[in-house]
Amino acid sequence: MKKIITLIIVLGFTYSGFSQDDSDTQKSVIQEYTPSKLLKKGQWDIKWFNNLYTETKDLFGPNGDKQDIPRNTFFTSTIDVFTGVSENSRFNIGLLLEFRSNVIGGRDALDVFSFDGEAGSARSGFTSFAPAVKFNPLRNVSNFTIQTAFHIPLVDQETEGGVFLDQKGFIFQNRFFYDYTFPSGDWQLFTELNTEFNFGKEQVQDANFDTIEGSFANNSLLLTPGLFLSYFPSQKFTILGLVQHQQRLDLGNDFAQNFTAIGGGAKYQLTKELNVETLFTKFVRGEGTGLGQTFNIGLRALF
Repeated sequence: MKKIITLIIVLGFTYSGFSQDDSDTQKSVIQEYTPSKLLKKGQWDIKWFNNLYTETKDLFGPNGDKQDIPRNTFFTSTIDVFTGVSENSRFNIGLLLEFRSNVIGGRDALDVFSFDGEAGSARSGFTSFAPAVKFNPLRNVSNFTIQTAFHIPLVDQETEGGVFLDQKGFIFQNRFFYDYTFPSGDWQLFTELNTEFNFGKEQVQDANFDTIEGSFANNSLLLTPGLFLSYFPSQKFTILGLVQHQQRLDLGNDFAQNFTAIGGGAKYQLTKELNVETLFTKFVRGEGTGLGQTFNIGLRALF
């Protein structure tokens, strides 16, 4: 009888151990691999993210007042590729690529996908690339990481024919990530602080305000803190809410701006390697900026 009881206890602990292991292995990418999580050596993380910002109001009226404007729409598509290169999973390397398509002057928002380059109302093209590294600076805090990237512009002119495409200036970017999963496992808090130092030649414009060289943002520091709260009804699905603030500090270029946005979205794990993300944000206040909305969709593959 004692042997039977002992066998039952041993089997119970064994089953419990296997159940825990199974639970861990069943964690989806959206649960485990937040931006705070680094990749293991040999792993790859590829993210294709698309952002469409459209506005019919801005804060460039007299005395910074809100005013109605013809619709402007700015589409940004980015591809981020990272891989793990260290045995202890504390260092990743990557490459960031950015493509933009912008239309102004009252054109429909979906005209950004026409890529027609119509003079005076549309521009598109690859605008920058950036080598990047991602690392964990604190050995005992694995869910705190820093991503450092150096953005190199590919645009010839920042504004041409009255249409802005992207900054023509170098950007030194540091993003600080931290997440906390509540004991229940159903809720997760993610925080980010993005910092961008913009430098390069001083902006020079012609009589039509087209950029000859330099950038409007040179000699400025951009600070963007963000807070994201996620709820997981299941391991494969999450809904989230967010609040972000962006503050551009003037370091000598006589241009400063800020805005605050709120929004929400969802993520779903399509397969073991692939997940999809949707997001909506609305600019609720600001200074020297537009007051629009963003519509976002992204695909992420981790293998």
